[in-house]
Amino acid sequence: MKIEQIISDAAGRAVKALYGIDVAPGTTTPQKTKKEFEGNLTLVVFPFLKASHKAPEATAQEIGEYLLANEPAVAAFNVIKGFLNLVIAPSFWSEMLHHIDDDANFGIRKASADAPLIMIEYSSPNTNKPLHLGHVRNNLLGYSLSEILKANGNRVVKTNIVNDRGIHICKSMLAWQKWGNGITPEKAGKKGDHLIGDFYVLFDKHYKQELKELQEQGMTPEEAEAASPLMQEARAMLRKWEAGDPEVRSMWEMMNNWVYAGFDETYRRLGVDFDKIYYESQTYLEGKEKVLEGLEKGIMYRKEDGSVWADLTAEGLDHKLLLRSDGTSVYMTQDIGTAKLRFKDYPIDKMIYVVGNEQNYHFQVLSILLDKLGFKWGKDLVHFSYGMVELPEGKMKSREGTVVDADDLMDEMIATARETSAELGKLDGCTAEEAEEISRIVGLGALKYFILKVDPRKNMTFNPKESIDFNGNTGPFIQYTHARICSVMRKAAEAGIDYRQEERGNTDLSEKEISLIQHLADFPAVVAEAGRIYSPSLIANYVYDLAKEYNQFYHDYSILREENATVRAFRLMLSANVAKVIKTGMGLLGIEVPDRM
Repeated sequence: MKIEQIISDAAGRAVKALYGIDVAPGTTTPQKTKKEFEGNLTLVVFPFLKASHKAPEATAQEIGEYLLANEPAVAAFNVIKGFLNLVIAPSFWSEMLHHIDDDANFGIRKASADAPLIMIEYSSPNTNKPLHLGHVRNNLLGYSLSEILKANGNRVVKTNIVNDRGIHICKSMLAWQKWGNGITPEKAGKKGDHLIGDFYVLFDKHYKQELKELQEQGMTPEEAEAASPLMQEARAMLRKWEAGDPEVRSMWEMMNNWVYAGFDETYRRLGVDFDKIYYESQTYLEGKEKVLEGLEKGIMYRKEDGSVWADLTAEGLDHKLLLRSDGTSVYMTQDIGTAKLRFKDYPIDKMIYVVGNEQNYHFQVLSILLDKLGFKWGKDLVHFSYGMVELPEGKMKSREGTVVDADDLMDEMIATARETSAELGKLDGCTAEEAEEISRIVGLGALKYFILKVDPRKNMTFNPKESIDFNGNTGPFIQYTHARICSVMRKAAEAGIDYRQEERGNTDLSEKEISLIQHLADFPAVVAEAGRIYSPSLIANYVYDLAKEYNQFYHDYSILREENATVRAFRLMLSANVAKVIKTGMGLLGIEVPDRM
């Protein structure tokens, strides 16, 4: 049982014995004692003053004396106003560490066969351009959230919806048809998604030139947009695609396959994956069918021009377009279609959409519509809304080719990690292959950690230079701490020391050792809270605090040079479990930790 629960239960018995009342839930839950005071856990006694009819200090003193006499875990106490600071017996912390050491999966709950099934959608790329920095944040959050919810005992299905149809796709296709001269990724020596992205930028360049020329002939910007031959051709291509034109469909399939091969490579490098991928080209007609079904049931209504709408004024929203007058779908219709297919494929209990905060209203509407259409999880769908990610220089625009490409970013991070690690001597004695692998792990770890340590709801600025630093709240600092502990454990093994073979004995624990054990013991509660509020940043910052605390311990105390075998074994056990929890915590963020560095 956790020490917090032991103290909470004991405090409840104390209040009952002293004042004759049953405590209200939560009133006896202790908090960690503030660093400036002596103690490990603090109980706030203000809720019991009515029953005690005494001042806060006197009430705290009485409860403290009761606990000291009746609860073996309490070794001492002190009172500061209405706060009862409790010192937990060293023997208790020692037992706690042995309990953590015995549990290989400490902090992780396995899912049972009937555990809730949660589906998480993330990534959602368009097939007209490669993945960029915004997608990187989305993918990292989605993957990490999946791992955290799994660690909380849920069954999880990771899904992706690929936006593979629409006018933006036709722009790339048209540009390739006009100016590509039959180029392929193989001929160009480029990833397919990069090649198609180049044609999307090229379309925009020619389109802007065309608008400029039309405006110079006296047209207004609006007239020029309507008259643009290039845009008219792109719209005509979309109509042909929707009509199933074999030539357009064949080109679309070929170019999309180039892009998918490129996406797969990026996902693999980024360390994210999916259990099921859906495609808008397969879901938009399903959505149309579901909307027409809603029309028949009177959930939706048709306007005179033939368009179909939902009236959401009763819910405090407005009227929402679902099918245009020409019968074509909007994004909302596609999302309804995707939901229909997903619900058919899986018995979903909860659906989480990882999508940027600019889509908050969209998901508010989607939740209401899915509920009206009979999806049991519709009302409770979760929009995991996250903030935008920018660079120190400002915003990115894919049309203009100013986007930070995910592949280029990963290359840059790995190169910087290689350079920084070499400068600091962290690659000394490594083979070329080992140096390359460490550079990859450190570079990608720096990228992932820098993004995930920020509260997902906040906008953030990603600074590559700041992220690769072996000091401070960074991925490399935590990774180096793990490697440092692995080095200690290797040296112990080489010297024939195995802490598990040593006899258990009582050791006088230092404040730092107790603080570290208490920190380790908090891990399951942090994982549970991160799952409850959907926040990978809680895990990231917990692991950083643990690594920081361990480094202070490592600096102040001997481990292998300690002459007392019992103390040495205890410190090795403490070190091994810090490494274990760092590895598990970083794993929940999708971050690898090296054994050597």
